[in-house]
Amino acid sequence: MIYKHTKTLDTSKDFILPCKKNDVDGIKHLLTIENPDFDGSFSTYQLLYGKNGNRIYLLGLGEEKEASKLEETFRKLAFETQKYWNKTIQVYAEDLSEEHIKKSVIGLEMAQYQIGEFKSKKEKEDKKTVSFSSPKSINKVLEEGLYTGETINKIKALVDAPPNIKTPEYLGDWAKKSASEANYKCTVLKHAELKKQGFEAVLSVGKGSVNKPVVIITEYTPKKTKKVDIALVGKGITFDSGGLSIKPSTNLHYMKSDMGGAAVVLGVVELVAKLKLDINIVGIVCSAENAVDAESYRPGDVINSYSGKTIEIIDTDAEGRLVLADGLSYAVKHIKPEYLIDLATLTGSVVRTLGYEAAGMFTHNQDMASTMSNIGYKVHERVWQLPMFEEYKSDLHSDIADLRNFSGKPLTGATNAAQFLESFTEDHKNWMHLDIAGVSFGSSPYAKMKSASGYGIQLITEFVKEKASK
Repeated sequence: MIYKHTKTLDTSKDFILPCKKNDVDGIKHLLTIENPDFDGSFSTYQLLYGKNGNRIYLLGLGEEKEASKLEETFRKLAFETQKYWNKTIQVYAEDLSEEHIKKSVIGLEMAQYQIGEFKSKKEKEDKKTVSFSSPKSINKVLEEGLYTGETINKIKALVDAPPNIKTPEYLGDWAKKSASEANYKCTVLKHAELKKQGFEAVLSVGKGSVNKPVVIITEYTPKKTKKVDIALVGKGITFDSGGLSIKPSTNLHYMKSDMGGAAVVLGVVELVAKLKLDINIVGIVCSAENAVDAESYRPGDVINSYSGKTIEIIDTDAEGRLVLADGLSYAVKHIKPEYLIDLATLTGSVVRTLGYEAAGMFTHNQDMASTMSNIGYKVHERVWQLPMFEEYKSDLHSDIADLRNFSGKPLTGATNAAQFLESFTEDHKNWMHLDIAGVSFGSSPYAKMKSASGYGIQLITEFVKEKASK
């Protein structure tokens, strides 16, 4: 969509009229009937007609507690009604804050996502213009909303893409194209270079696939100092069969989504570059396909890692933490960031703990945890801190290697994975692990099958903005 700013609303043309719950009196001067059957409840809408036959969409914003997910009400309206819109539609934005305007643009843009990219017959895209009427200067807000919505759609397309197309090398090509378009640096380390540099855990996970692993390093560093403020590390398993510890066949096709953390890292670096934030940020994506072959790594194997620590493999389906271990070690040794955050669709355990409403957050830095939690509530991409008690560390003990990759116990699985990762951070004081398994991919009113949510782009970008402002 194209987003424009106008000072005044043309009531003779089609427009969207946002309304808070039980606040219809505040917009009565723009209505054509005295008492519309509408109370402004969240994500509801009603169609009225103006004197000239123009459409007026009353749109419910709900209560203040629902402001964090404002994009949803605009997304639903556009998804269900935009086929009836003319080429231009207005939004009455005089009563909306800048944050609300940005959220509304994100929602409108998210409604443009086409999940059927690989269908032989595609719906034609009819690009429309949305004009926001406000006396304030809002062009920068409109631009940020557009960039954010576009990025969310791009990473959703990545997560939803089929694994025969979305190979590790494909992710590398995506990142290189993005870097060229958004003006940041991208380096893709392929098989020979990974062997040379010692990404042993990444290579072990990828041994069973014809699609060789890669490590993608994206860098946006506008500041003159060489110090990196934030490093993001993402799990990029483009398909997870479980390896020799093979998964059940039920819902196995959804394992194309096991690179949700990588998608967030790629998207955030692109968005930060587009927004030209004054902060140095590096993204590291460790990508492999966990397949079954004569060369696959085995339960019982002892493998090496970038850190030099040896790992006993108990379960080849606990592969995400292995590739992240190499990514974290690389970040600590070579990037030396002030803040280090990894994101991964890592464990079923976190889904059993938190369901589909929040990501599991693991860190020893309570200031960082508080900041991320507050941002999560603000943008409705919530996180919940889970424990990292010292007593759990015994689950990592191995008799024959430095540590093992899986406890084998049915308890505290998400914490066990987080503490495994912590072993490769060199006790970085500002490290955080986000397990996004329950929130990255799931059921949606916008698709009949499970699909990508776009979770993480707003959460991490707002964290970056918060640090950039300081």
